[in-house]
Amino acid sequence: MAALFVLENGFDLNSGALAQKNRGSTQGLMFGRQAYVGLSSEFGSVLLGRQYDSVVDYVGPFESGTQWAGFIGAHPGDLDNMNNAYRVNNALKYSSRSYAGFTFGGLYSLGGIAGDVSRNQVWSVGGGFGNGPLSLGVGYINARNPNVGYFGDNGASTAATASGNFISSPVYSGYASAHTYQVVAAGAAYRLGAATFGATYSNIQFKNLGDTVASGPNPRGYSGNTNFNNAEVNFRYQLTPALLLGAAFDYTKGSDVDSATGVNPGAKYYQGAVGADYFLSKQTDVYIIGIYQKASGTDSTGATAVASINNLTPSTSDRQSTVRVGIRHKF
Repeated sequence: MAALFVLENGFDLNSGALAQKNRGSTQGLMFGRQAYVGLSSEFGSVLLGRQYDSVVDYVGPFESGTQWAGFIGAHPGDLDNMNNAYRVNNALKYSSRSYAGFTFGGLYSLGGIAGDVSRNQVWSVGGGFGNGPLSLGVGYINARNPNVGYFGDNGASTAATASGNFISSPVYSGYASAHTYQVVAAGAAYRLGAATFGATYSNIQFKNLGDTVASGPNPRGYSGNTNFNNAEVNFRYQLTPALLLGAAFDYTKGSDVDSATGVNPGAKYYQGAVGADYFLSKQTDVYIIGIYQKASGTDSTGATAVASINNLTPSTSDRQSTVRVGIRHKF
């Protein structure tokens, strides 16, 4: 048996300031990416602290944003959290060792509200399989009062309150009053020589809208449930031992939702990504990534949907594109 711990900061590339800040806050979190302690043995590991959920652990690796396209390559608003935009505080996590290629795990987080065990709670389970060229993964998240306890991204679950909206993306910021956020996700990849073909699917639900007491504001008077379906196909090719090429296409469709003024139709988002990553050494690489997104329909705020590439200011129109060039050194 061995003891282990992780303390990981996130930084803004432009300013060097701490990242993982609440919406509208100028202060980032110390060790805002991960902060946990735990024990590991031949039976697996048990960890306690601020951690990633099972969708990140078991399905995220199949998404192009996690592989090579970065945060800007995530699904719109990272609404399924495959690109680990959100962490879970006060979480107890178990991760198994591999059994003939199969792995599994789960996470549970108390909400931290005295007298109400279920408020702000998060639980998640997942599993994976890898054997030869084939890899598979599934994951599930269930978060109560998600605007406060999950999307709030605050250091302590009780620091955020239902009076604020802690979701920055217009793709789903209008659903801050949801009592429950749920994600069911799956991913697969198949390696054929130097080429790898991959795909992901996720169903994202915002349930029991209108919980303004414990969850968040509801300016459009939403009620009932709404959901998104997301599908991605991706491809990467190891052209040389040093050069990786990638391409991906992503489609997101939101459902209709009942509002105080009638039915609010959902939005659609189409996103394409291409990229190249060249390794100068085992520790240093240079990369270029291009993203294009088109939106249509009506977004969660009730406005005409605009393109909203992840981690960028939303466009003023239905189209948005960006190119990122960078160099990375791993210590």
